[in-house]
Amino acid sequence: MPGTDASRTSLAAIAELLAPARPAVAEQVLHAHDDPTGYVRAHAARLADRGIDGPVPDLAWIALIDALDEHRLLAEFDWKEDPEEIRGQLIGLVSRPSVDPWVLVDADEMLLPTEAFLHACGRHYREIGAALAVLDIQSDCYPVVCLRGSRADELVSLATRAGFTADLLGAR
Repeated sequence: MPGTDASRTSLAAIAELLAPARPAVAEQVLHAHDDPTGYVRAHAARLADRGIDGPVPDLAWIALIDALDEHRLLAEFDWKEDPEEIRGQLIGLVSRPSVDPWVLVDADEMLLPTEAFLHACGRHYREIGAALAVLDIQSDCYPVVCLRGSRADELVSLATRAGFTADLLGAR
């Protein structure tokens, strides 16, 4: 069942915010929103990796995450990911900041467990004007996006309006 118009509008705005000049991201998200059965049929293989074999309430959010991942605008981490792996994937994001926040990370932080390390990364990204956010999928993983710090609260607000959760890492 397709979601509301407010949800659709917010999802389209999130896609534009996180993937400017990449209309394919918004197209996938809106396809999942407008025609969940068709989207599942078209993306069955990828969705099967997530254990999804039919329309689910958060399908458009999952479509956003998968589309962002396809465009190297999102990195998805396991709950027990190694900090070096996290660092490598964040550095590989197309949306990474031009200033390298990794010079701010100290050796002790590299020993933190995944969630604490991600929050430390978020603090360092904010120090250089960027932000990291988790697009929550109620799972034991962290789908993380990078965006301009000045737009971070906008992402959180749009996600809430769409009926989903985006949590800022290392905020305030």
